[in-house]
Amino acid sequence: MNWLSTIHSSRKAWGLLALTAFLLEVTALYFQYAMGLEPCIMCIYQRTAVLGVFAAGLIGFISPSNGIFRGIGAATWGVSSIWGYMLAKEHLNMQTTTDPFAFTCDIVPNFPEFMPLHEWIPAFFAATGDCGSIDWQFVGLSMPGWMEVIFALYAISFLVFLPFILWSLVKK
Repeated sequence: MNWLSTIHSSRKAWGLLALTAFLLEVTALYFQYAMGLEPCIMCIYQRTAVLGVFAAGLIGFISPSNGIFRGIGAATWGVSSIWGYMLAKEHLNMQTTTDPFAFTCDIVPNFPEFMPLHEWIPAFFAATGDCGSIDWQFVGLSMPGWMEVIFALYAISFLVFLPFILWSLVKK
């Protein structure tokens, strides 16, 4: 139990969080450019949530013993993983609904005006696919199904470590 209560202040743990998110981003780019699978709006939003998890890992990695970095990293991790889970769940619903008018998929990402990522880095953030199409499956799950599992794992791990992180912030 001592290991569990101190892992949040470990550089390895935060680095592992960043590494897993980085590998997911590399995988997304492989699917897009090597396999020719075009990302839709929901894919781009989920990609952005994974970037949030990556940023959280980097923030925590910078100084895991510093409560401010640990707190900001944890907050970013929690928001990104829960937001990503909700996006993946909505995307999966888009793919599995039988009502063609139940969901709509925008064509242009709805990033803030001050940060139009799809214009700054279109190779990474431009949405060219259709949210309802299922172009890839593995073990019966489509891409958003797997992302729902991945974000659930990120969110559960965040919730497991949250009490320890909060306790370490209050203790000081």
